[in-house]
Amino acid sequence: MAGELVTGPGLIQWGTLLLGRRQATGTLTPYRWSGLTGWEDTPSLDSGTVLRPQQHGAWPGQLLAQTRTITLEGLRVRVPAGQIGAAVRTLNAACGLGQDEQPLVIQTDERGPLLVFARLTRRSLPVDPRWQLGHSAGGALQWEATDPRRYQVAEQTATTALPAAESGLSWGTPSETGLAWGSPETGLVWGTPGSTGDALCLNSGDAPAHPVIEIRGPVDAPSVTMSGTGLVLEYDITLASSDVLTVDTWAGTVTLAGQSRIGTASLRSAPEGAFTLPPGTATTLSFRAAPGSVDPAAQVTVRWRSAYW
Repeated sequence: MAGELVTGPGLIQWGTLLLGRRQATGTLTPYRWSGLTGWEDTPSLDSGTVLRPQQHGAWPGQLLAQTRTITLEGLRVRVPAGQIGAAVRTLNAACGLGQDEQPLVIQTDERGPLLVFARLTRRSLPVDPRWQLGHSAGGALQWEATDPRRYQVAEQTATTALPAAESGLSWGTPSETGLAWGSPETGLVWGTPGSTGDALCLNSGDAPAHPVIEIRGPVDAPSVTMSGTGLVLEYDITLASSDVLTVDTWAGTVTLAGQSRIGTASLRSAPEGAFTLPPGTATTLSFRAAPGSVDPAAQVTVRWRSAYW
């Protein structure tokens, strides 16, 4: 799991590389740092605000966050003399340039770690006479996260089946022999619990979170509706018992067995990117289907992380 090496404040994990020190648990690494910028800052914004041509002020427009740039400053490598080459080789191997984003996990205080998905864009490590003594100071690492939100490390999930009523009280078979009170009298058995068809999703952060929604068949014309807003994702598709339709609301994709099925979205379906879990509250997502589609094996699974600016 991402961030498994981060056990307290002052530690940063990039891939398998751990940076920093935590005296309380004796976690010490050859790589120390003295400053971090862009982590607790809000990202730069694109503003849709337009000036009023014949009045004071402007019409407020939408504010959209740009990428987040995170810079680790004052990077120091400190090892016994004769071992700096191996330490720097390990650092360079972890901090090479790559095209794909990966988790960067940072914990600065008692609130716990958060992660972003980023790419390394800069590595600086000065060489001076102290290098031979196992010491390099004044270096820097820089990352760019195309999604500027910071996320809770642990992913949350919620699963529900289609709505189903309880089976109710059993009056006995083959003829109505009466209600069974248990022996001794343990109370009535009300039957197998039904399903509400609702999944409760809590985004405890302060930024909207984009969930990934997996719809498993057998089901016809599945839909997921968000309480409060009335936003709905609905797809004119029939899924077999082995099918899983995956809706990635951040990427804006709808796939089945690796093939795009975004064209199956119904006329009342919202854009996938607009389907976000609001911050600081629990949201109910309701799983429904076409009339007559009631197979109890059909289900929806929602995966998300609480998001923070």
